[in-house]
Amino acid sequence: MGNIGRLFADLWRLLRGQDRRGHKVRWLVAQLRPYRGRVGLMFLGLLLATAAGLAPPYLAGRAIDSGILAGDLSALDLIVVAFVAVSVVYALATYLQTYMVGWIGTRVLQDLRERVFTHIQSMSIGFFTRRSPGVLISRMTNDIEALNQLVTTGVVTMFSSTLTLVGVVVILLVLDVKLALITFLTFPLLAIASLIFRVVSAGAYKATRERIAAITAYLQESLSGVRVVRSFGQEPRHLDEMTALNEANREVNMKTVYLNASYFPAVEMLSAIGTAVILLYGGSQAIDGAIQIGVIVAFVGYLNTFFEPIQQLSQLYTTYQQGMAALDKIFDLLETKPDMVDAPGAIDPGELRGEIDLEGVWFSYGEEGESGADTWALEGVDLHVPPGQTLALVGATGAGKSTFAKLVARFYDPQKGTVRVDGHDLRGVQQRALRRQLGIVPQEGFLFSGSVRENVAFGRPEASDEEIEAAISAVGATEFVAALPEGLDTQIGERGIQLSAGQRQLVAFARALLAEPRILILDEATSNVDVRTEKTIERGLERLLHGRTAIVIAHRLSTIRRAGKIVVLEHGQIAEQGTHDELIAANGPYSKLYGAWSESSAA
Repeated sequence: MGNIGRLFADLWRLLRGQDRRGHKVRWLVAQLRPYRGRVGLMFLGLLLATAAGLAPPYLAGRAIDSGILAGDLSALDLIVVAFVAVSVVYALATYLQTYMVGWIGTRVLQDLRERVFTHIQSMSIGFFTRRSPGVLISRMTNDIEALNQLVTTGVVTMFSSTLTLVGVVVILLVLDVKLALITFLTFPLLAIASLIFRVVSAGAYKATRERIAAITAYLQESLSGVRVVRSFGQEPRHLDEMTALNEANREVNMKTVYLNASYFPAVEMLSAIGTAVILLYGGSQAIDGAIQIGVIVAFVGYLNTFFEPIQQLSQLYTTYQQGMAALDKIFDLLETKPDMVDAPGAIDPGELRGEIDLEGVWFSYGEEGESGADTWALEGVDLHVPPGQTLALVGATGAGKSTFAKLVARFYDPQKGTVRVDGHDLRGVQQRALRRQLGIVPQEGFLFSGSVRENVAFGRPEASDEEIEAAISAVGATEFVAALPEGLDTQIGERGIQLSAGQRQLVAFARALLAEPRILILDEATSNVDVRTEKTIERGLERLLHGRTAIVIAHRLSTIRRAGKIVVLEHGQIAEQGTHDELIAANGPYSKLYGAWSESSAA
């Protein structure tokens, strides 16, 4: 009863607008609006099923008093017909209610997932550096499922149980007020039992969720690092740690098992006590002729019906809490605004020539000036890249090379200064129009589950087989693709696990070439491949870079010697720039880097 009181108190605050979640609940209810016709049918089925479910004990009592004891066969026949009719109505109404709950639930679940996924897709790259994939997956699965349970099963249970409870109370009072009041004396005992269960079980269920979270986190980490575990032979240690986590989970789960095993039989015991009271008091009244036997039979039947909705409403408070917590989390996600949005009146520049200008660009991944100049990833960068030129960025880790490329791709906006493409400030260019003319090959080319063909054509799904094969040939991947079991149609598994690192990178290069970008960014694209694959890629680079502006970031300086311009970055600033020969002759930072690379290559 304690849970039921809390549930209805919370709902009352929501209805009166006294709860900060009120607007969230209204938004959640609005998700049902497109299906209001089916929601109406669901409630119709619920009302009919509830009413039909309340009829049998009353009909049984009438059959005894008006039919059997009165010796009236026609009355008995009529009551039996009514009983059958009520059973048919109950069956049909329950089917209607159950089907509509399932239909509405699956549609709302689908709508919520699509809405959350669409919102996630609209978020800027910076958002994904602040939120772990595991948290986002949890929002898309566990939290939306909890919301779905609240909005469908939870609502139905609340209305059905409340109507049943009210209906039973009214019927008992109509049948016999005194006997009904005596029956209600079990309420205080039930309230005490429910309160104890709620207080004790809350901590137990919280501990259970924490143990499950710990197991999930450890399992994810272990599976991600399985190669390291295997290489160091640490399987026994990992097994011991997993065993310890499982044992801790078992212990807290057993506490919930004990609580459930104690609480629900206690409720049944209270029901039995109520039945005993009815039989004792009602039986004595029947012997004295003050009450009919059928009324006692009806009371016993309704008493069993009476405690069931109380249990359901008590359990519903947990569903309510979980659903509202999930609603808070999902709303937090949906109310997070993208860092990068198209400005009002943003233009589509048409086909780009590929001219790039950075004018006084300052950029920090943190808040501007929060800890001084050390936070700046780029500081006062000015640079002009003509159309069709290959720009190579060189520097130590953290010098700002990848940040430079991210600003050109408009994954971020600079805090100061301007990034222009073909003279257009990127803040005034439609992001989709820019990105469809942009190709990026990162250090580890990400491949999707599917075939080689599907991955190469990812940027241009409409590409013909001839175009796909030409792109593969241009980057030197024909030989390895032909050797695959099913060629282009070979399934490569999640993240391309069936391919080697070098093969994955060749597919990534072919994907970039097929997309026909006007600006190409190669971010350490050959750093994780072997020398043979690197040479294969280098042979294809001439075709890949021809006729388009390219930004090449590399530690292996062999890949940038032929660049039209080389820029050396140090601590976010341009230390020097020029061609390979000019920088070697200048004997500056680039010359030293190239000398160190040459020595390491010779060794």
